[in-house]
Amino acid sequence: MNESTSYPYLSDIVKALTGYDLPLPLATFGLLVACAMFAAAACLTAELRRISETQGLLQGRRLVKGKDGAPSWVTVPAHELVSSLTAVVMVAGIVGARLFHILENMDQFMASPWSIIFSRSGLSVFGGLIVGTIAGVVFVRRWQLPVRPLLDAVAPAMMLGYAIGRVGCQISGDGDWGIAANMALKPDWLPTWFWAQTYQNNIYGEVIAAPGVYPTPVYESVMAMLCFALLWKLRKHPFMTGWLFAVYLVLAGIERLLIEQIRVNPPYDLGLFKATQAELIAAALICAGLVGVTLLTRAKADQPARRMPEEAA
Repeated sequence: MNESTSYPYLSDIVKALTGYDLPLPLATFGLLVACAMFAAAACLTAELRRISETQGLLQGRRLVKGKDGAPSWVTVPAHELVSSLTAVVMVAGIVGARLFHILENMDQFMASPWSIIFSRSGLSVFGGLIVGTIAGVVFVRRWQLPVRPLLDAVAPAMMLGYAIGRVGCQISGDGDWGIAANMALKPDWLPTWFWAQTYQNNIYGEVIAAPGVYPTPVYESVMAMLCFALLWKLRKHPFMTGWLFAVYLVLAGIERLLIEQIRVNPPYDLGLFKATQAELIAAALICAGLVGVTLLTRAKADQPARRMPEEAA
């Protein structure tokens, strides 16, 4: 397989590996996003099981009506709700990703709304993150689970899913690449494919002149995996509940703010400065995360060990 070639569909990968042209119209981006969600769900399940074993069983409870119409409480261990939570977050995330992409490209939307709504490419990661998180919080509250401990548990899983999802962007060539690569700055020891790619056969059908553009999805996958490793290491730290998720916000914001410096995104003119939608959201995440880290670190003296709230009566 050519490192500078995109493979929008599974059939493209099969043909590159075997030479057979099979009718497999499955989008590689969608397949990798599904893999990302499964990996994140497995990671979250493992973390919730660990919490149950070390800090007491965390359970959700919900009032439902029986066959006779009488309400009764249903209690379910938190790790058994992960599959339902994943489905809710996935659907909401896709809707949010498309919505934020439309907001970021209003000119294209006004010119041809249906083409951008039903496009096979063009999704805003932050849109998916924000709307997916809101939907997840609503789901958690519906099951009367404590929000902050769940956010802590899901933080490493979200970063892992992000890293794998970006692999899908890279393989499919969905347009999330960077600006034209400056080959004069490339270190001699670094492989060319890691510095510049032309994304031949990308899903947009766009022709990129040699030597190519920065493969920003590759960089994001690497940075996200490093952030995941850090969050996974810190998850046993005796922080106050919510501290780890605040750290996640800081890391996610810094990662995206850095990559935006070599990304192609339309900026907003804010008078004193210009910034892309992603840069504004990244800055907001960093600020919110820093506030959370500061407040919860200060409170650690009053609660030196991380504790899960008691199960609701």
